[in-house]
Amino acid sequence: MSTYKPVTHVIFDMDGLLLDTERIYMQAAEIIAEEYGKTFTWEMQTQIMGLAATEDAKYNIETNQLPLTVDEYLEKVNSVCNQLFPNAEKLPGAEKLVYHLHKHNIPIAIASGGAQDSFELKTTNHKELMSKFSHVVLASTDPEVKNGKPAPDVFLVCANRFPDTPKPEKCLVFEDAPNGVAASVAAGMQVVMVPDPRMKEEMTKGATQVLKSLEDFKPELFGLPPYDA
Repeated sequence: MSTYKPVTHVIFDMDGLLLDTERIYMQAAEIIAEEYGKTFTWEMQTQIMGLAATEDAKYNIETNQLPLTVDEYLEKVNSVCNQLFPNAEKLPGAEKLVYHLHKHNIPIAIASGGAQDSFELKTTNHKELMSKFSHVVLASTDPEVKNGKPAPDVFLVCANRFPDTPKPEKCLVFEDAPNGVAASVAAGMQVVMVPDPRMKEEMTKGATQVLKSLEDFKPELFGLPPYDA
């Protein structure tokens, strides 16, 4: 018997889930750490994935004891990332799933820890894909989102902006990060996690379902229209 419950609405994270941008953030963090004789590791990256920009900066500054303010750190990050974001590629299965849900009139939205300016750069070459979403909520710049992931705010705000304001249990979230999974669970939503293959198994606990790729998702398990045979 399936432990999955039927849903009516779907909410996607973006970085590392729809678009391959987490590696860009990691590259920027590595460059900044090296500038001060420090090292930025994959383990550190797993701690900040999904966080709002200021929380991300605070963690990196404190962990590596960098002589920077949050604003100074973010300025350095942005100078690296803004050059690379327009080249961000879609991750496997993302386009197929988004187009499928949109075709079948399943309401879909994005809830990301990012900011408006970086969102515009990341999606430069993906306007058609982005047009399929009902709305986008960006935790770093949206005034209604008081707390970033792992708090549930961004997902609850996102759900409330669907015209028919579904209950949390009717929303399915797609995430790649432990902080995002924790936020989804705190919001009372089911969550499908598609983690980086380097992520330790214990960091995937809490997810309703864990997949290697969005290509492996079976919509019918959650009461959504199946892919055409």
